[in-house]
Amino acid sequence: MNVAKILWVDDEIDSLNSQIMFLQNKGYEVATKTNGFDAVEYVKENIVDVVLMDESMPGITGLQTLQQIKEVNSTIPVVLITKNEAENIMDEAIGSQISDYLIKPVNPNQVWLSLKKLIDNKRLVAEKTTTAYQQEFRSLFMALNDNPNYTEWMDLYKKLVYWELEMKKSDSPEMQEVFATQKQEANIEFFKFISKNYSTWVNPKSTDAPIMSHTLLKYKVLPHLEKGTPLFFVLIDNLRFDQWKAIQPTFAESFRIHEEETFYAILPTATQYARNAIFAGMLPIDIQKQFPEQWKNDDEEGGKNLHEEDFLRAQLKKLGKGDIKISYTKITNNHDGQKLVESMHNLLQNDLNVIVYNFVDMLSHARTEMEVLKELAGDETSYRSITQSWFEHSPLHQALKKIADKKINMVVATDHGSTRVKTPAKIIGDKQTTANLRYKHGRNLNYEAKDVLAFRDPKEAGLPVPNVNSSFVFAKGDIFLCYPNNYNHFVNYYKNTFQHGGISLEEMIVPVVRMTNK
Repeated sequence: MNVAKILWVDDEIDSLNSQIMFLQNKGYEVATKTNGFDAVEYVKENIVDVVLMDESMPGITGLQTLQQIKEVNSTIPVVLITKNEAENIMDEAIGSQISDYLIKPVNPNQVWLSLKKLIDNKRLVAEKTTTAYQQEFRSLFMALNDNPNYTEWMDLYKKLVYWELEMKKSDSPEMQEVFATQKQEANIEFFKFISKNYSTWVNPKSTDAPIMSHTLLKYKVLPHLEKGTPLFFVLIDNLRFDQWKAIQPTFAESFRIHEEETFYAILPTATQYARNAIFAGMLPIDIQKQFPEQWKNDDEEGGKNLHEEDFLRAQLKKLGKGDIKISYTKITNNHDGQKLVESMHNLLQNDLNVIVYNFVDMLSHARTEMEVLKELAGDETSYRSITQSWFEHSPLHQALKKIADKKINMVVATDHGSTRVKTPAKIIGDKQTTANLRYKHGRNLNYEAKDVLAFRDPKEAGLPVPNVNSSFVFAKGDIFLCYPNNYNHFVNYYKNTFQHGGISLEEMIVPVVRMTNK
């Protein structure tokens, strides 16, 4: 391992000889300077891992030196050592991006601890993460094999996402591989679980079902309507739970998060089904019955999500809330987003404001079309990173910041997630068969039974029957369904892209989060 190089800057450096020897004995290489000018010159010419610096020196002060060092190399950690505990100095030092702060007289162990924290932090965290996951692996494995119910599956998935994010701190490719395998096993078990239970959940007579798309508003949004406090329901299309975790810190800067929960997206985990179900408060089969003019099946012409506001008003009326003042805003491009930022204050007059934001969905679809996005979002880590970067700079974030200091309630949720598809599977159907890669409906579908969950009678899945003898199939795990003609081109084009419509933890178990202003 390379020796860490320390630069210690203090106008009374001779009095620190014993401290310097202590660090050298611990294996550090220590260079010394007695003033800020020399320190800046030294940093320009030499590799330095950490600078230890006295605050009050003749010539230029420690804080001024810090400023100049950061201009030379913004990434060098600087530890400020000072006699002065005055709050304004501390504030200024922290504002100037110091990495640590020590008060004189410092003892050698204190300095050593600070260096260890700065230099070895990444390595120590990586080792700790690997050890902790090794211990957790067994209990996750046991939980998976213990026949979890729908609540336990939600907890399990949250844990898996937690470890997926933690694993990024571990630089052990072996451990990351072990984790990826465990997640794959979880999805295999989850597919069996959904295959066994889904039709029971959506049966009108069912008394035991998780909160799903069509019951989300009733149980997770509308209970937070309060007289005189506007409620914002923000639906970010196609947001996985791990993507929510990526944007959570940005929300937490402006809002207080009270409940971070999940619910089950209905099948197909596709916008026109899951989102219409959320706003109508009904399964697709019932929406088609009650709104035959507005409901469109996959194979019909025209937009499939054009009537969400009508569905929402009808659901509110049915639940005895038909008289509340509501707004419904759908954002599908940046221009609409900017308009939302400008009109945000007017929305505070309403009881309920629904904002549907389509960005993540555009990203995942665009990803398959645009080679640049394939480069940018080639895996889960980069997909999260793009989501985070998008949200921080989005009109949605600007708009929400405008109401962060007002008394409001807010629920943020999504309609479905997406999964990175890796395994092609052949399917054959007639001309009317739908184009989606994660689910198909049509007549005379031919497929391998092990690759899909099939409903010969769509009514059993709470779905309309588009044509006589139509059946629905939903792809399992990371499978994507391809036609035999032009098969290889199709496979190469879509492999490793993010798709939705099928059965996976990532598509079905999705976030619903309640917040208030701070």
